Amino acid sequence: MATNSIVDITKLSPKFQDLYAKAKDFVENDCIPAEKTFALQMGQGENRWKVIPPVLEELKAKARSLGLWNLFLGRDYKEGAGLTNLEYSLIAELTGRSPKLAPEAMNCSAPDTGNMEVFAKYGTEAQKQKWLVPLLNGKIRSAFAMTEKRVASSDATNIETNIRREGNEYVINGLKWWISGAGDPRCAVYLVMGKSDPDNSNRHRQQSIVVVPADTPGITVVRPMHVFGYDDAPEGHCEIIFKDVRVPVENIILGEGRGFEVIQGRLGPGRIHHCMRCIGMAERGLDLMIARVTDPTRRTFGKNLSEHGTVVADIATSRIEIDQTRFLVLNAAKKIDEGNAKGAMKEISMAKIAAPNMLLNVLDRAMQAHGAAGISQDTPLAHFYASARTLRYADGPDEVHRNQLGKTELRRAAAITQKIKEQQEKSSQLAASAKL
Repeated sequence: MATNSIVDITKLSPKFQDLYAKAKDFVENDCIPAEKTFALQMGQGENRWKVIPPVLEELKAKARSLGLWNLFLGRDYKEGAGLTNLEYSLIAELTGRSPKLAPEAMNCSAPDTGNMEVFAKYGTEAQKQKWLVPLLNGKIRSAFAMTEKRVASSDATNIETNIRREGNEYVINGLKWWISGAGDPRCAVYLVMGKSDPDNSNRHRQQSIVVVPADTPGITVVRPMHVFGYDDAPEGHCEIIFKDVRVPVENIILGEGRGFEVIQGRLGPGRIHHCMRCIGMAERGLDLMIARVTDPTRRTFGKNLSEHGTVVADIATSRIEIDQTRFLVLNAAKKIDEGNAKGAMKEISMAKIAAPNMLLNVLDRAMQAHGAAGISQDTPLAHFYASARTLRYADGPDEVHRNQLGKTELRRAAAITQKIKEQQEKSSQLAASAKL
């Protein structure tokens, strides 16, 4: 695979090499061939929100039997597979080639991955037993409720959902939307972010996160949101109303006012997971494009499509962009391994900006090469494109990451200015000496 040009897989751990080989075979020979069956078993209409296709459960059973299970939880967690972020990134790329099936089949799909990490990292023993164990076993699914409709929630300090303590309970009121996984009949628990101390002078200490069972009275799932017409059943991305929802105080995560601390711990590695899946989708998109343009039945103006210079250039440009982005993502994963996500924010931001935009470019070229078929249901390209477009918002929009990245670079200004001044002074001294 193209990853070999950047990372020598044979020098990574033997455990990883075994899992990587199994994952590659599983994705290519089990998941991708099952995609059509999955779509047929989903059915039509409202039934799509109630049925979990049997083929998915079969894939989950096989993945678990192969040890391809919960691979996203790294060395810091006893519940995980013990892989580094770099190692898991390479496997996440493979799962991106079948994004609807492979991640969930391996119990490595968002938002469950981030939520499991929250429970594993910050949860009490009681919370872990009640929620983490069934999530790790793939028995339930979950949702993370942060994004809101009425505010610019790319700045999470703007969220308005109210979390008020009354005696031994928290009472939650608010409107959330684009809550992935909330439409799934297996969704059993929400992690809800809201303001428990709105008057705190520290804007990043106003928020808390509470665990809310999905069957708690007062929760209304209003509707699934559509992305270019796709509703992503059965998990969906839903609008939800929380009205006087009551949970016990022991459902707080980590403590009042620590919501930002939790989400920062949740999002760092997860952004890398998204990015590597983007690369997997891009690789598959490029594969489909190459197959299409070399099909001898596809001729225009007396030539095969692959003989047109613009097509050749598009393939070359796609290869460059994919490999450039892979380097950024693997570099970010390596940086996290060397320290932590907070210490790799610059690298994470670069990867997070680059990966979805690269994917959109590659998919657009692949769709163009397919003609009308490229935007139809006859290929996965249009659905990939819709998913890729959402990733320019998910886990922080491009603009937020660019702003953070730019400010990080600007912090070097004083050192750069001093260095230039010293160079100019030395240059003047050398010039003066030369005249003598």
